[in-house]
Amino acid sequence: MDARTNLVEVAARLLREQGPAAVTTRGVAQAAGVQAPAIYRMFGDKDGLLDAVAEHVFATYVAEKSRTPDTDDPLADLRAGWDTHIGFGLANPALYVLLAGRPPSPATVAGMAKLRAKVRRVAEIGRLRVSEQRAVELIHAANTGVVLTLIAAPDSDPGLADAMYEAVTRSILTDAPALAQDGPVAAAVAFRTVVPDLPALTDTERAMLSEWLDRATGY
Repeated sequence: MDARTNLVEVAARLLREQGPAAVTTRGVAQAAGVQAPAIYRMFGDKDGLLDAVAEHVFATYVAEKSRTPDTDDPLADLRAGWDTHIGFGLANPALYVLLAGRPPSPATVAGMAKLRAKVRRVAEIGRLRVSEQRAVELIHAANTGVVLTLIAAPDSDPGLADAMYEAVTRSILTDAPALAQDGPVAAAVAFRTVVPDLPALTDTERAMLSEWLDRATGY
């Protein structure tokens, strides 16, 4: 293991076990068996080290999620992703709060891409009543909010995460596939997913059709 990775993993352990107050340049250096100037050379300052820790831990989490294959049930996969994110946040409270207060990192961008892919699969079976983008934003906001609430108030209602998921899905999902219930908005959302693959249209025509469908779905 190289020196940088060792420092990041030591800092991550201190953050997980003792909280943010334990992640000082002196404390990390002592735990890693190096001199404090090494941290400044590699990370600039304590904030740089914390950014590296957040990226490392969250990137590992996203990579593990990516290795989990999708099932043939997009709705079940969406719920599993919600539960997994809740579990990660509660298992890493200090890190999660740290991530929430920082600009998106490559790992968080990758995590959002994973969520978009799950939502896309739901749209493809005609179960979205809102645009994909709106669904992604609602799920992300609710998921993050629940985790932060549970971290801040551990004695909160243990059913809060389930109740929030049900509230979000009631607002974004149809009760049945769009064609079965003749739901025009859900049908438009489903059609929007295949527009990029329509070979008979030019790029300009595909962009125009996508814009019309976005307007039709209210986004």
